Amino acid sequence: MKQINQGEGMKNELAIKALNKIMELELAGVVKYTHYSLMVYGYNRIPIVSWLKGNADESLAHAHKAGELVTLLGGHPSLKIGSLLETEQHDIGDILRESLAHEKVALTAYYDLLKVAEEIHSVLLEEYAREMIVQEELHLDEVNKMLRKPGDLEPFTQ
Repeated sequence: MKQINQGEGMKNELAIKALNKIMELELAGVVKYTHYSLMVYGYNRIPIVSWLKGNADESLAHAHKAGELVTLLGGHPSLKIGSLLETEQHDIGDILRESLAHEKVALTAYYDLLKVAEEIHSVLLEEYAREMIVQEELHLDEVNKMLRKPGDLEPFTQ
């Protein structure tokens, strides 16, 4: 069995910390998207609820994947959940803006992991981080387009 030297252990700790943060954020996403799906009313309820449930499922899959990488590195997956601020705002626009803000935080966490992966020379973590960054950026674009008024070509800004 290969013994991990002190420097390698410290590198793994940086990666484990970054992955646990991602796991916590993704688990918060599960809770948020599930909550949002329960709070949608009106004519467009069915497709929006379906989309939100899909996001909750995707967040759970992302959390699980991050947790698997934590254990691969010899770490202990976090039992914490990221911030769960209840704004009491349940208009579809409010839900989408909150979703956009949450996804931006998650995207930053994946970029942070990418930096760590490059520092510790882990192709596995680099590829994982890049794959997740692509998914998160596409998701952000999707939410951004949902927040635009019909016919608006310019990206939504708050």
